[in-house]
Amino acid sequence: MSRSDCIFCRIASGDIPAAIVAEEDDLVAFLDINPIRTGHVQIVPRAHHPYFDDLPPETAGRIIMLGQRIARAQKQIWQVQRVGFMFTGTDISHAHAHVVPLVRFDDLTSRRYIAEEVVTYRHPPRPSGEEMAEAAERLRSSLADR
Repeated sequence: MSRSDCIFCRIASGDIPAAIVAEEDDLVAFLDINPIRTGHVQIVPRAHHPYFDDLPPETAGRIIMLGQRIARAQKQIWQVQRVGFMFTGTDISHAHAHVVPLVRFDDLTSRRYIAEEVVTYRHPPRPSGEEMAEAAERLRSSLADR
């Protein structure tokens, strides 16, 4: 996959707009357009690394540190006790981490926990532009205070 074909590379370079909540030299954090919960953030490296295990250790560490900062802001803003953090790669071949305020125990789950044989899935609802802008501003503001 070339950088021009990768949606996360294009977001990181500013070619595609996103609700950016934090930026560093080598990372960008933005709201997920199909969030599990309000405030669901994705953190991506600006450099293209297809999979989590391709990340240089320093980059992986910086993603975790930024994830911790974002998690503290999410806890304060959305009044949750826990925040989920996970690296995934099932949908887009660009290493990325999700930081999700956990409202329910099953906000992040595994097929192993599901009892039904047949499970159907749908994309979570897409928030309005106003909802995205408000959540992004709240996170940016909270992160600026830290």
